[in-house]
Amino acid sequence: MKLSPWAKEQGVSYRTALNWFHAGKLPVPARQLPTGTILIDPPVREPGVTVAYCRVSSPEQKPDLERQAGRVLTGAGERGLSIDRTITEIGSGPGGRHEKLRKLLADPTVTTIVMEHRDRLASFGVEYLEAALSAQGRRIVVLDDSEVLDDSGVADDLVREMTEMLTTMCARLYDHRSAPRRAAAGVRAAQAEPGEPT
Repeated sequence: MKLSPWAKEQGVSYRTALNWFHAGKLPVPARQLPTGTILIDPPVREPGVTVAYCRVSSPEQKPDLERQAGRVLTGAGERGLSIDRTITEIGSGPGGRHEKLRKLLADPTVTTIVMEHRDRLASFGVEYLEAALSAQGRRIVVLDDSEVLDDSGVADDLVREMTEMLTTMCARLYDHRSAPRRAAAGVRAAQAEPGEPT
């Protein structure tokens, strides 16, 4: 397979894949022909389909999707896993709004799902998904099981996801228009120091 279709299949740009090749960091075996064409050598495949799943929470984070896909491809290669395709998605919060993830989980031909961090799959209940997939002979591979922290030391996306969860719950209890305001008040109360007005 040529480098360009391989890069497209993996969710990275051709330029990124070319840079990896020249830096010796391409996560799959490749060679360059005298004509300059770069060919990806077909790797030894495990039975079933192995898919990388990469997700960011908002459209503002879209540039990180390609970087995340690159890290997953590299990490999978280091573990001897060959990725058949990469699924990227933008979305966050509870409520099953990850349409591509739902299709991926429902596809019985996908035997291995590889992701960078556990929270890219789901905010809560990943162990139940792992158990259900394991019962079908499928598995989830998490490349980095440590908690992701932002620059201030707070768990990445935690406040945003907490706000979304509170908004969802407030919308069920109250009317939909007041739910975001009530959720924001709940987050402010949770972040306030004891005795500090909210």
